Amino acid sequence: MDNHEHSDKSFLEQAVEEHFDDEQIVSDEANDVPPYIAQYDDLMSLYVLSPSSAVIDASMFDIAEARLTDLGFDVQLDPVADAKVTRFAGTDEQRAAAFSRAATSNAEVVLASRGGYGLSRILHLIDWDLLAKHPKCYVGYSDFTAFNLALLAQTGMSSFTGPAAIPDFGKAEVDDLTAELFVESMRDELEILCFDADGSDEVDLRGTLWGGNLAMICSLIGTPYMPKVENGILFIEDVSEHPYRIERMLWQLWQAGILANQQAILLGHFTDYQLVTHDNGYDFDSVVQWLREVVQIPVVTGLPYGHGEVRATLPIGVEVGLATQNDIAYLVLKEHVDDHAHEHEHEH
Repeated sequence: MDNHEHSDKSFLEQAVEEHFDDEQIVSDEANDVPPYIAQYDDLMSLYVLSPSSAVIDASMFDIAEARLTDLGFDVQLDPVADAKVTRFAGTDEQRAAAFSRAATSNAEVVLASRGGYGLSRILHLIDWDLLAKHPKCYVGYSDFTAFNLALLAQTGMSSFTGPAAIPDFGKAEVDDLTAELFVESMRDELEILCFDADGSDEVDLRGTLWGGNLAMICSLIGTPYMPKVENGILFIEDVSEHPYRIERMLWQLWQAGILANQQAILLGHFTDYQLVTHDNGYDFDSVVQWLREVVQIPVVTGLPYGHGEVRATLPIGVEVGLATQNDIAYLVLKEHVDDHAHEHEHEH
């Protein structure tokens, strides 16, 4: 008899019970854990491009390449990855053409060098048909959200949001959990992402995971690069945005009818903003309270993603499961487990 027959438990409850092993928990607070080094006999080919702002210190490419090689990747740099034209990494045409070069390369993974600003300027120049013919694992964050969502809208293809080459692998210290989650996601080994979710609403559901940087999501409303996601699980993050600006952008998503199509909202990092005396107690918690009262969609907090220290790698445009229990959230990324699947918990 199938073990799942006649069970009153949800799929998510069964997945957590069957595949979550406390002995395999990885915590970024464990100071005695050695730096993460991937142990693989086969190297994955990885292509680094610069679609947005210019990389200020080109020597960081060398550091990032060495680190990514240690993690099990055979790294290729786009010919104009280190270009500088005013604040951008090359002309608009050069940066758009980099996606075509990446698509026709032998790389399995395409990783953005950094975020900043610039992708909005080139979405109309990218050859989406070519990208659809040559599927890759595209990864980036922040400004790269524009590409993630445009790819989904234009081709129906999924992609990833996660680390970027320079800020995550080109600096003096690399966050080990960020690196491990990236490697396991690229090798399709990460099954369940678990994280502290204090004060979250109770949920147990499936839906299409999508989202990214909140400002970039809002910038695509009304354009052909905004995907129409029904029954979605929307995750958001932002940096240097006062809570009232966050609320204003959420109002825009709500009034545009986008939030009404979502089953849950996942909140990642909202960092580097300053409250002022005029706020009179209005803060980010006020925004979360407003979100629950007005939008009336379950809100789950604590997602280790955004402009914080830990940056989980998350698929965009893929059906996932989401459950909360005892202030822990379980994001189920794979329904079927193979012998190499891993589960991780992020603790604050």
